[in-house]
Amino acid sequence: MFEVQKGDFLISTDKSKLQIDVIHDYLANRSYWAKDIPVEIVQRSIAHSIAFGVYHQQENTLTQIGFCRVTSDLATFAYLSDVFVLEEYRGNGLSKFLVESVLQHPDLQNLRRWVLATWDAHGLYAQFGFEPLDKPEHFMQIKAVNPYGKL
Repeated sequence: MFEVQKGDFLISTDKSKLQIDVIHDYLANRSYWAKDIPVEIVQRSIAHSIAFGVYHQQENTLTQIGFCRVTSDLATFAYLSDVFVLEEYRGNGLSKFLVESVLQHPDLQNLRRWVLATWDAHGLYAQFGFEPLDKPEHFMQIKAVNPYGKL
């Protein structure tokens, strides 16, 4: 387990702390990349990733206010995804704190390549060395038309 504390905020990879209802609500209802994702898919994605919860600590209560996950072989490659901080907590540097913490995780050091996809947060990720692909023509994808099986 990996944890980083900053004031009243905690980032942890302890999956027992994750509040699946908060994560699912954000991804399914407020994100542009996972709209309508079923909770079962969210749970499976978390089970097979390193999940980072962002929490606000108040007295003895942990309230989940952000999340991301990393899919990796822990040797050469990592994919950063599902990054969010709830709207009411934005503007406090928590996205930076989250990305910085992810990149400090001991199991994710010295990888050959990190990738992510974003529509609108290029400035955030550029601060940590992310840049557009050198040769995007070398990358390919299979894009699911109906990824959650709904008609």
